[in-house]
Amino acid sequence: MPMPSPFPGMDPYLEQATFWSSFHSRLIVALADALAPQLRPRYYVEVETRTYTDTLDGGEVLVGIPDAVVLSRQAMPSPVSQSLGTLAVQPMPQPVTLPIPTEVKERYLEIREVGSNAVITVVEVLSPKNKRPGKGRTVYQEKRQTILGSASHLVEIDLLRGDSPLPMEGQVNLAHYRILVSRAETRPQAELYAVTVREALPCFPLPLQAADGSVLVDFSAIVKGVYDRASYDLRIDYSQPPPPPPFSEEDRVWMQTLLNSSP
Repeated sequence: MPMPSPFPGMDPYLEQATFWSSFHSRLIVALADALAPQLRPRYYVEVETRTYTDTLDGGEVLVGIPDAVVLSRQAMPSPVSQSLGTLAVQPMPQPVTLPIPTEVKERYLEIREVGSNAVITVVEVLSPKNKRPGKGRTVYQEKRQTILGSASHLVEIDLLRGDSPLPMEGQVNLAHYRILVSRAETRPQAELYAVTVREALPCFPLPLQAADGSVLVDFSAIVKGVYDRASYDLRIDYSQPPPPPPFSEEDRVWMQTLLNSSP
């Protein structure tokens, strides 16, 4: 019998690179499977893929170039050679890393109308590349602006504490995780569901066409289902610190008390 996550909502240990990629993929599919029965017979869910080329994750790469290279006419057994009475030093090669282009694929959901196949709502679960500065964030923000300028609704789920949130205006309370619901007919106003690590993940409305209103998504139940099916209770070492960014001292104390009291 799987043990549930000790956290009432999002488990911050799932944010570490070891688990995030598979968790993200499982969550997208679980969302699609949970939504499909509620949307029939007027709508269906399609899993789409956004593809672009980017460099591998990591900081900026500096390619080291020696200040001077002295080439000898003869192969010498030592990096030090004597030539015309002048001591020439042959620099040793330095290990460097080059930014290699790689194909990035990101999954998202589209709620479409049966018959016309019109995209009614786009559901995005943000990945690290969508948030950190670089090509991934630029590509996502361009697509985000396209949706916000269209007649389609947008649901944007951010379960990553790292890097800056996507742009929005207004007084936003301190939160670790966010779900943004942008209805086409009320833009630029939108609804933000923001919670901390201490709170359960909220239910949120998935907007459809005006005549059909919206369906309520029990997001907490979906995430808990993914946690159980992936057996994260057997794989996560809760004796280790949670992944960065660091929590406040108050949150760290709360987390330690929670984990110490868990079976």
